[in-house]
Amino acid sequence: MFLVLTLLVPAVTVYADDWGMGQANARLAHPSMFRPVSTPAQDISTLAVFVLMVTTAIYSVIRFRARPGDGSEPPQLYGNAPAEFAWTAVPVLIVFVLILTTARSVYTVQAARRPPRSVAVRVVGHQWWWEFQYPELGIVTANELHVPLSDPRDPLPTFLELTSADVVHSFWVPQLAGKTDVIPTNVMWMEPQEVGTYLGQCAEFCGTQHALMLLRVVVDPRDQWDRWVATQREVAIEDTSVASGRDVFASTACVNCHVVRGVGANGRFGPDLTHLMSRETLAAGAALNTTANLKAWI
Repeated sequence: MFLVLTLLVPAVTVYADDWGMGQANARLAHPSMFRPVSTPAQDISTLAVFVLMVTTAIYSVIRFRARPGDGSEPPQLYGNAPAEFAWTAVPVLIVFVLILTTARSVYTVQAARRPPRSVAVRVVGHQWWWEFQYPELGIVTANELHVPLSDPRDPLPTFLELTSADVVHSFWVPQLAGKTDVIPTNVMWMEPQEVGTYLGQCAEFCGTQHALMLLRVVVDPRDQWDRWVATQREVAIEDTSVASGRDVFASTACVNCHVVRGVGANGRFGPDLTHLMSRETLAAGAALNTTANLKAWI
């Protein structure tokens, strides 16, 4: 019994801890669709606000209508042409405006064509992590998507081609774009206009660890974006001080699943670990990337 408790206490301590994510995420903006910072998200937010206002008006009419037994008879308007015209025309006008607003938002978001000057990313959903491939830049990373800031005077949007390696996932970063199922042929785009880190989530139940399939989108200024691209293109650095760890990694089953460019690890089932320590988080955003957390995770 004491042996079992001895083994369980460290595990319980690890799982009870939030891995440092509570404090780290508290510094970031709450992922609300009503605080958009990207063109598609702004259109969706405008539509949502309009629908919310119409819904509130309809609710008010139903909730506060006159009921039998109120004790007072309302003014009789039968035969009042202006009043009858108003309560017929206004709902028709509201529905018409709602249709136009919806059609405009849907067209703006879904019919956008990728311009020649843009960033292409292939998003692959896995159980339970995200793979981000930049085919035109020769970069592969995981769980933290880096995109450049898009200046309205010099637009540089990012187009995401979505696909899945297993089940259906859903890519959603509320402040940057709408929720989109991660299935072949689906494409979405974002055009962030504020630097920062934005939180997202897989929004489609995809298995037992669905709740921990988080993601981050880091919007970099142009100069930082260029430096990030240059760094991510590099292979792993040979460092004699960590040679023993490299040998352990290369001689065990780690290499069957993971890639570390420059050391002969060419696995394809798990995240690319070449620049693992350049990421802020581990485990699809479930843990802060510190030495202690990395050791516990391994």
